[in-house]
Amino acid sequence: MSAFTKRNLLQATDRAPDFGMAEIGQAIFPFEELGATDTGLALHRINPGRRHAFGHRHLAAEEIFVVLSGSGRAKLGDELVELARLDALRVAPETWRGFEAGPDGMELLAFGPRHEGDGEVDPGFWPA
Repeated sequence: MSAFTKRNLLQATDRAPDFGMAEIGQAIFPFEELGATDTGLALHRINPGRRHAFGHRHLAAEEIFVVLSGSGRAKLGDELVELARLDALRVAPETWRGFEAGPDGMELLAFGPRHEGDGEVDPGFWPA
C-alpha cells in the first residue's frame, strides 16, 4: 500500500443517484478511492432549498461536518441548528442528523472514524 493517495473530490464517484438523491445534490464517499482503512470522508453538495432525503445516525462513529460554502440548517434530533460557511459541527454517534441547504445551496465535508455497518437511516426523519 502506498504511503499516500491523492484524489480530487470533484472527480470521485457521486453516489447520490444510488440513494435516490440525484435531484437533491451530490453525495461523494471517496473511502475506497482513497484507499482509506480507518477514516470516513464524505462531500455533500445540497442544492438550494433542498434537504437530505433521510436522517442517519451511527452506533460508534462521531462525525464532524464543515460547511465549505453556502449555508443551511442541521436537524439534530428535534433541534434545528443554523449553519454558515466554515462552521464546524460535531455530532455524537447516537444523534439523528439531517441537513437542509439555504438559498445558495450548501457544501458540507463530513469526516470521522469508519466502522463498517455502523450507520442507520430513517427516511421519515425530516419529512418533505
